[in-house]
Amino acid sequence: MAVIQRNNTKFVEAVAVRDFYESFKEPLEMELVAGESGLGNMIRERSLNRPALAMVGFFKAFAAKRIQLLGAGEMAFIREKPEAEQLAIMTEILKRKVPCMIISRNLAPSKLLCKLADTYKTPIIRSPLKSKTFTTEATLLLEDKFAPRTHMHGTLLDIQGIGTLICGESGVGKSECALALIERGHSLVADDLTYIKRVSERELLGASSDLSRGYMECRGLGIINVAELFGVRSVRVEKRIDLIINFINWTPGMHEERTGLEEQHLEILGLKVPLMEIPVRPGRDMARLTEVAAMAQALMKIGHDSAAEFNDRLIAHMAKSNSKP
Repeated sequence: MAVIQRNNTKFVEAVAVRDFYESFKEPLEMELVAGESGLGNMIRERSLNRPALAMVGFFKAFAAKRIQLLGAGEMAFIREKPEAEQLAIMTEILKRKVPCMIISRNLAPSKLLCKLADTYKTPIIRSPLKSKTFTTEATLLLEDKFAPRTHMHGTLLDIQGIGTLICGESGVGKSECALALIERGHSLVADDLTYIKRVSERELLGASSDLSRGYMECRGLGIINVAELFGVRSVRVEKRIDLIINFINWTPGMHEERTGLEEQHLEILGLKVPLMEIPVRPGRDMARLTEVAAMAQALMKIGHDSAAEFNDRLIAHMAKSNSKP
């Protein structure tokens, strides 16, 4: 198998509260109300924690590395306590160096809580969103922040819903193949350099940089604007990677897959992606071959493996022939 160039993987182990706040201030409607000096604190887990048990003194398995979310229940519980008890409860939580506290439903923190937040350098942020809504939205955004990332040299296209990453040596014809596919109605995601992140245990998403989105480099033509030439539907912001096709220069006597029974995969960020290698030589319609490969992958996703089905038919035919007298 030809070597496919991959670059260093980036694993995010922590996210600064400042980064979280500034990145998602608008979608989560957040407002910083106290503890500004603690914006450098690090969030080390992508989930949120409701500290209800901690408020009654149970700290076993307390998730101190997570964002602490105070909803209507927690805030009502605190308000009913005398100030001395409030001080004791919140001190026990804050001295464990939690990254920050979020208060949902735009509930106002007490002056005591704000003072403690400044003392222990713990940002207090509030949002008008309900606890359930905030938890869902923030978790999704944190998943994206913590997603492992890498980038590969290759052109990513959406071919009838199948995210197809075309790889190969420089000058092998990746962009020319992509251009032919775009002419046939398929969509460009990234040209030449594809940025990849793992957003779940089963899915890789590919995208281009903001600077190069919608542009392609074609040898002999230069830089072209795909959206202006072929319409806005010819460009996608990101796409799940379902298939990798590696273009390799053909040489006499090289091994070429003839049946499709030999499955190959390439591991990216811990996930295996189906890999096909297609030799490049004069006269071959690489765009058509790539399109058919993507369609074959789409069939496999719904349980139809053409090579395996034909192999089963062949074996059944041979068994039937051998059984005849």
